[in-house]
Amino acid sequence: MLAKKIFVPLILLVLASCSGYRFKKEIIYTDGAPKPIGPYSQAVKVGKFIFVSGQIGINPETGKIEEGLEAEFNQVMENIKNILKEANSDFSNVVKVTIFLKDLSHFDIINKLYSNYFTNEFPARETVEVSRLPKDAKVEISVIAISKGSK
Repeated sequence: MLAKKIFVPLILLVLASCSGYRFKKEIIYTDGAPKPIGPYSQAVKVGKFIFVSGQIGINPETGKIEEGLEAEFNQVMENIKNILKEANSDFSNVVKVTIFLKDLSHFDIINKLYSNYFTNEFPARETVEVSRLPKDAKVEISVIAISKGSK
C-alpha cells in the first residue's frame, strides 16, 4: 500500500520529465502552519504538484496540539489550508488525501468534519489506523494538490 502511495506521484513526475520538461523543486514554508518537528519540509512543490507533509493539530501560535478530536482535526485542516495558500493552491485543487487516525472508531466523526472542507469533486483518499502519531496526536493528514498557476 505504501509503495502505491509513493509510486503514483513518482510515475507522474517521470512521465512529465520524459516529455522534456525540467522540474525545479521548491520548498514551501509558511508561519501559518507549525514548524516541522523533524528533518522535513512543510511542503515541496515540483512543477504544478504540491506534496504537503503530514500535519497534526499543532496551533502554530501556541506550539501546542488543540484539545479534542474536532478542534485537533480543524487545526490540521487550517495548517494544510495555510500551506496550500503559500503554494498558490487551496482545497479545491487537492487530488489525494491520506488520513492517519489513532482510533478508527472515529471514522464517522472525521468524515463529517472532512465534508466541511471537501464538498464536491472529492479527492482520492485513504484513511488508516495507526498505533501512534507524533506528539500523541489523534489525527495526521497529508495531501497532494495541484497549484493554481505559477507563483
